[in-house]
Parts: sequence; structure tokens; C-alpha cells
Amino acid sequence: MNFIKQNLLKILTQMFMILFSAFFLVPLLWMISTSLKSPEQLFTPEVQWIPNPIVFENYIRAIEYVNLFNAFKNTFFLCFLNVLGVVVASSLAAYAFAVLDWKYREYFFYITLATMMLPDMVTLVPQFILFQKLGMYGTLLPLTLPSMCGNAFYIFLLRQFFLTVPKDLREAACLDGCNEFDIYRKIYLPLSIPALSVVALFQFLFTWNDLLKPSIYLIDQNQYTLSLALQQFKAQHGGTEWALLMAAATMIVLPVIAIFFLAQKTFVQGISMTGIKE
Repeated sequence: MNFIKQNLLKILTQMFMILFSAFFLVPLLWMISTSLKSPEQLFTPEVQWIPNPIVFENYIRAIEYVNLFNAFKNTFFLCFLNVLGVVVASSLAAYAFAVLDWKYREYFFYITLATMMLPDMVTLVPQFILFQKLGMYGTLLPLTLPSMCGNAFYIFLLRQFFLTVPKDLREAACLDGCNEFDIYRKIYLPLSIPALSVVALFQFLFTWNDLLKPSIYLIDQNQYTLSLALQQFKAQHGGTEWALLMAAATMIVLPVIAIFFLAQKTFVQGISMTGIKE
């Protein structure tokens, strides 16, 4: 009897989760549906989920509308540099806080965590003045250099994961003559791939969706990112062509969805294992 109740509860729970997730799919499905409609189908009084006829030409026109290919190239370039920079810098700092024994280590770790309390708006103006004085305004450097210094949240995340690695591995490596960088590179990094994947995915999503900083630092349209190009979409010809706008938004969202599904197992594993100290 208990077995039947447990199975029934499990089925009801899964059905509820499926129905609940449908609410989050509705905007995505409506965006895709709108991207395939002709101008005459956009403002009909009845709700039309399946366009008739389906206009695939909207995607071709959307690419030419705001030069999406160039925006894709710029965004992927920024994502690559930011992900690489933040993974390397944050993992090095996390290794120092989790593994190395040095004076005032805990105090510096608490100071690093305290920087998470500062809103981005507080540091935005000083950063802008600094980059402007250095002659970096109007370039991609202000969008990449901060990630090269690491991120407090990612440092904390990786530190908690590094603490789960048995110390016996480091001691054995030291006896074999490995230096600290070799221990970090050959032992801790390979064992921390799930956590590093989480950091990389978070930073990729942040850079991919960031609108504020590109709108502040970029002035050349050839350097526009996807979010900035999409924001400029409405002002391109003095009005909004909703089908083209939804086609562009669909193309921007699909890579993120694909990456999440491909890295879902590693992402969930990294989140679930972080902070569990054996």
C-alpha cells in the first residue's frame, strides 16, 4: 500500500512540475510563433499559435536588419575572453584560499566576500572614469579586463569545491616533487571540472545577456554585442517590426538553450557537489 502511495505521489509531483514548466514555455513558444508570421497575422484579434503561412524570410531579413552576424562574432569573442579570464583568475584565487596556508588568509577571504555586498552601480562610475583616463573608452577592454581579476562569488564557489578534494592527494604530489602550480593544474583542476563548468556557464550567460556595460563603453556599431544590437533594433528605422524583432530574439536565445541542455548534467552536478565537505 505504501508502495502505491509513493508511486502515486511521484506521478502527481511530476505532472505538477510539467504543468508548472509549461508556464515558462509559453513566452518562448509565442516568440517563435511571432517570428514566423507575416505583418498581416501579427495584429489579428484571434490568437494564432501556428502561423499560416509560415514566413521563414523573417530570419534572413532580421540578420540583415542590424548585422547580427557581426554582433554574434563580437559577443562570442567577449564570452570567450571573459569565461577564460574568470575561470583562470577565480580558480587560482580559490586555490590560494582553500589549499595554501598563509598569514591573514581568512581575513583576506572575508574582504573578498565583502566585495559582493557592493552593488554594481556603486563601482560603475569609478570604473568608467578609470577606463576613460586610461584611454580604453570605446574599446572592448573595459568589458574584458574586470573578468581577468576574478569574481568574488566564483572564488567562493570554487573554494568550497576545492575543500572537498582530499588533502592526501596534495601531500602525495608534494612527496613526488610537484610544485604548487603543478598540483593546482594536474590535480585540482581536473577534479573540479563540474564546478568550473558552473562558473563558465554563469559567466557566459552574464556576458551574453549584458546590456548595461556595452551600452556605456561601446560607441562603434561594428563592436556592438547582441544585446546592444537588439536594443537598437527598434530605433533602426523609426518603428518596430515585431516579426523581425522576435526572429532576432529567437536566434539570440537558441544558443543559450542549446548550451544549457548540452551541459545540464555537468551543471547540476557542479551545483549539487559544491559546498559538500567530506
